[in-house]
Amino acid sequence: MTTPSGASTRRLLSPEGGDGAELRGHVPPHPRALALVVHGGAEAGTDTVTWRRLAVLRMAPFAGAIRSRTRGDVAVLRLKNRVRGWNGPAEDPLRDARWALTRIREVHPGIPIALVGHSMGGRVVLRLADEPDVVGIAALAPWIASDAREPRPGIPALLMHGSRDRITDPARTATLALRYDAAGVNVRHDVVDGGDHAMLRHAGRWHDTVAQFVSEALAAPGRTS
Repeated sequence: MTTPSGASTRRLLSPEGGDGAELRGHVPPHPRALALVVHGGAEAGTDTVTWRRLAVLRMAPFAGAIRSRTRGDVAVLRLKNRVRGWNGPAEDPLRDARWALTRIREVHPGIPIALVGHSMGGRVVLRLADEPDVVGIAALAPWIASDAREPRPGIPALLMHGSRDRITDPARTATLALRYDAAGVNVRHDVVDGGDHAMLRHAGRWHDTVAQFVSEALAAPGRTS
């Protein structure tokens, strides 16, 4: 028996099992693909994250741009983490993102997924780059660590960083781009001249570049351009 589309949407966006992590966004009745947007945070911190936190609000324009650029049958979701920090071996935001992917796969098995993450969220999507069903990753001003994974063959990656970022290191992003390129990854390295960590300078360029990348990745999952 087919589950009514409204019931599927309620199940996907329900916070049940997230322990404080939540998903919000646009889910059409029968999505052909999905974009998951992951916000930033801090190296450490167990204070509760709310939807009003600046790091969370910062990603709303990206979700809106992706929704505008993609066709109406693409779901666009934002993830809100439980707590603010990565917190060492607890890897709290990674745990939350894995919960989100599990929920997505339960409700929409096999759906192609594009991941977009900023700062600490960039580290999250780089950890999840080789996950099944992930067909594109965009890491924005990412926190680059030694745990970054390479996407599966044919999966495109966008690494984007502002040249004036003083929070995360643009040079580390450039180094990862070189590593990806040497490994045969379909990688695009975009340096925003004068761009800052908050992505406020040249905001339109950030939003448009990400929306175009996600639209193209979801239009032809698993195929190189």
